Amino acid sequence: MGDRPRSIFIDELPSHLLVQILTSGRLSATDLACLEQTCQVFRGNYALFPPIFQSLIDYVAFQLCGIHPIYVSLSSNARKDLFDRCDGNWKRVLRFLQSVEQSSDLVNTSSGNQMQISTGSYHTLVISNSSIYSCGSSLCGVLGRGPEITRSGSFERINFPSSSQVVHVSASHNHAAFLLLSGEVFTCGDNPSFCCGHGEVGRALFWPKLVETLKGVSCKQAATGLSFTAFLTRQGHVYTCGTNAHGQLGHGDNVDRPTPKIVEALKGVGHVVQIAAGPSYTLAVMDDGTVYSFGSGTNFCLGHGEQHNELQPRAIQFFKRRNIHVVRVSAGDEHVVALDSNGYVYTWGKGYCGALGHGDENDKTIPALLSSIKGHLVVQV
Repeated sequence: MGDRPRSIFIDELPSHLLVQILTSGRLSATDLACLEQTCQVFRGNYALFPPIFQSLIDYVAFQLCGIHPIYVSLSSNARKDLFDRCDGNWKRVLRFLQSVEQSSDLVNTSSGNQMQISTGSYHTLVISNSSIYSCGSSLCGVLGRGPEITRSGSFERINFPSSSQVVHVSASHNHAAFLLLSGEVFTCGDNPSFCCGHGEVGRALFWPKLVETLKGVSCKQAATGLSFTAFLTRQGHVYTCGTNAHGQLGHGDNVDRPTPKIVEALKGVGHVVQIAAGPSYTLAVMDDGTVYSFGSGTNFCLGHGEQHNELQPRAIQFFKRRNIHVVRVSAGDEHVVALDSNGYVYTWGKGYCGALGHGDENDKTIPALLSSIKGHLVVQV
């Protein structure tokens, strides 16, 4: 019998091979911290790495930051600002980047389940392990479970083809949009002014229906407003359909669109990474951190310091002039919240009941830094 192969211990592996192994997977910042705490090998400082790195794990975190899409999009100054904001700790930088990314997608629970929740006026939609469930009022079919369902006090599954994996949902007042892993888009609910994107008007959709116009266009996000819908593709393009009384579709006019149409003005300025829809306005975040807004200027939600409607996307100059790189936005009925690459939060719009968080009820006509939480590294708005 031949000799049995000798076991190789982790402390016998060369450091460059350890780095290659640790950066080849999807390790989180928490995983790296656990490795550093439990194994002396990962706490060691190797001559192979520059002296600014305190350990092998620190160097691995730096490498993982370097390939993260948010970090890659930052300018050199923005990267330095984020590093300083995280107290010079690359694991903390990585944790911030990964947390921002995860907060926009399906959330992995401690039990291993993947979930997302979206709410409308009187209903709730939940993704759990690639299936979609609904409860609440089914006004105009928004629950997606047929015309006989008028309300539901408990979550029930919405039927999709058996092989379908739902990965994103957006719920508005009376209609909803669902995205599959394949990139296909389905919509259901009330359909005034073509907001469901099927070229039909006046007929409610009681079951999710494939948006035929977007077949072959792989989408990653939808944002449902009041009687209009925006779709973000994996190529960074935005399509819109529905009512356009305030220019919220971004096509330079007030003409309703019965099926999704690409927003040419955004296509010409770069790659869109996130969208958000208010009742009658739309926001788009670019990969360079610029925020564009269009639609109704009521309550200063467009962030331009005035209440004029914008028929085409217009860059919010407050961020652009200060080189603030915005990574996420959230559009409310009467106010907006934005998160920048340093974990700072900005709000603007109607201040009624203190909605903007500045300690008063004053409206903000342009974005204003939320000073009360400057000491916290925020990851989701």
